[in-house]
Amino acid sequence: MLMRLGSLTVAGAVLVSHQLPVTLRRANSSGIRPELTAPAPLAQASRAMSSAEHSPELKAALDAANAAADVIRGFYQRNVKTEIKADKSPVTEADVRAEEVIRDLLKRRFPSFGFFGEETGKSDMDAESVWLVDPIDGTKSFVRESPFFSTQIALMRGGRFVLGVSCAPAYHELAWAERGRGAFLDGKRIRVSAVSALDAAIVSSGNLRTLAASPAAWSRFGSLIGATNRIRGYGDFVHYHLLARGAVDIVVESDVNILDVAALTVVVEEAGGRFTDLTGGPVKLDTTTVLATNGSLHDAVLDRLQFGR
Repeated sequence: MLMRLGSLTVAGAVLVSHQLPVTLRRANSSGIRPELTAPAPLAQASRAMSSAEHSPELKAALDAANAAADVIRGFYQRNVKTEIKADKSPVTEADVRAEEVIRDLLKRRFPSFGFFGEETGKSDMDAESVWLVDPIDGTKSFVRESPFFSTQIALMRGGRFVLGVSCAPAYHELAWAERGRGAFLDGKRIRVSAVSALDAAIVSSGNLRTLAASPAAWSRFGSLIGATNRIRGYGDFVHYHLLARGAVDIVVESDVNILDVAALTVVVEEAGGRFTDLTGGPVKLDTTTVLATNGSLHDAVLDRLQFGR
């Protein structure tokens, strides 16, 4: 099956129409959605909420995410050049161009807001409202031509994350949430599961390097896994989307950047879940660990992990 992508101007060059192969796999019982390895239209926010119901900030974040998706698709599966940053993480022209598009749009609409971007850095961080942006969360996946990467856009107001957009252009999912207005995935309102017993719970893990470095912490994590129904490692945006729509019950990560998860905290919490660090503390700009659950299981997991004790 082939899908055609129209021409797109990126960084001054016109990318002509071409065809890319599409690989589709049926969803299975674990809740994984179809994998798309070529572009497809993202869900429109208006399917569940009219644009009149969106705050100006949410509309801007959705517009910025879709603009970035257009840029990213122009580079995806093109053998893009990769450089290594000082923190040993990869960066590509797609990361930089996508963030520039996002920053320009958000700054144009909200010039008084601060901005904290993965590639272009911080500005006006003392502003009451600050955008947090990772243009491509999962650059390693992007470079390896795996669809498990996303654009993350959050708004922090008064030190609290109040809005989040999580856009996965190759995986073909778009999630968003705003405080007090619920969480949505591909235009449909979503809700976490009602699972209340650990032995019925599905756990997903991401980066666990720090957890694994401590024999005591690793042993307690093993105890948690032994007490649950199933363990998988969906990682990145995928397991947070699954959690928010009730297909996974617990997410554990010990090595994250706040730009990776700020938007997802709002999505999960507005879907009825709970999102803290591994000690049970609130998620802040310096947070590096995550425990996200359907809420019902949170305290039981914290008790099992006893992280930092």
